Amino acid sequence: MKEITARSLLFPTIVLAIILLVFCTNFLLSPNTAWAFTYNTPQDPPPQTTEQKPDLSPFFPPAIQQWKIEIENQARINGIDANMIAAVILMESGGDVLAYSSCGAVGLMQVMPRDGLAASFTCNGQPCFATRPSMAELFEPRFNLEYGTLLLKDLFNRNGNWREALFSYGPIDVGYDYADRVLSILSQYSHEL
Repeated sequence: MKEITARSLLFPTIVLAIILLVFCTNFLLSPNTAWAFTYNTPQDPPPQTTEQKPDLSPFFPPAIQQWKIEIENQARINGIDANMIAAVILMESGGDVLAYSSCGAVGLMQVMPRDGLAASFTCNGQPCFATRPSMAELFEPRFNLEYGTLLLKDLFNRNGNWREALFSYGPIDVGYDYADRVLSILSQYSHEL
């Protein structure tokens, strides 16, 4: 009988880990599971301002709470409700820094990078995301939070309200469903504050 050594198990272990990572990433980021969070239509729409609420609600799950300091930092810097940032993160990645969507969005806030799959998208004959950061930059959690929050702030400033800003931030093929789900998450997790 052949002796099994740790070295002989290394390659099969790596292959199995890669297969599990790909499976879990595809499963978690499929359209049917990415929005698996409880969905309720918000009873009272959130205020349509960038009024700063720098404190993150304690009702967000641990996967979001682990980013509390960075979320609250970006909320203070950009004058955006920390709970709005957290709601987008929960919707987009569930708090997973390695999240990579089937359309090429990257990281906690699922920002489209200039490279990778996102490089294949064209707008008026030009790459849509040519001025965006790279995938490597966006996989760094603090940078992703900073860049994603700036995108949200800019979209709010251009659109004047959160529903329209989130409509522009989300996937182009889902209409207002994305915006309404993020607003529902915001209402669900920050209602006690």
